[in-house]
Amino acid sequence: MLQHRSMVNVADNSGAKRLQVIRVLGGYKKRYSRVGDIMTCVVKAAQPHAAVKKSDVVHAVLVRSKKETRRSNGTYIRFDENAAVLINRETKEPKGTRVFGPVARELRTAGFQKIISLAPEVL
Repeated sequence: MLQHRSMVNVADNSGAKRLQVIRVLGGYKKRYSRVGDIMTCVVKAAQPHAAVKKSDVVHAVLVRSKKETRRSNGTYIRFDENAAVLINRETKEPKGTRVFGPVARELRTAGFQKIISLAPEVL
């Protein structure tokens, strides 16, 4: 669960390393972001000479969350860190060509098939 001003790691090779959430998209007065939600973020740290620069405003999807998520079969999934992947908002395609670390299965129902296929592990 991320909200306004939350810091999040980046789990792809787009060039950004750390993001700060400035808006959770998905409705009027939506406060918290869960796995699979799109957020508007600002880049706080980036690699030099990359496509994404510091202070760029980007869209990202949350792929890992410290807050547990309940699944329909009664199990819970929780990760060690909050991580996001930068995306193109219209097409839902990732900006990077690689995704690092595991991602949650909930991304499949949210329509992020390309991120699922690039991830080394889906939990």
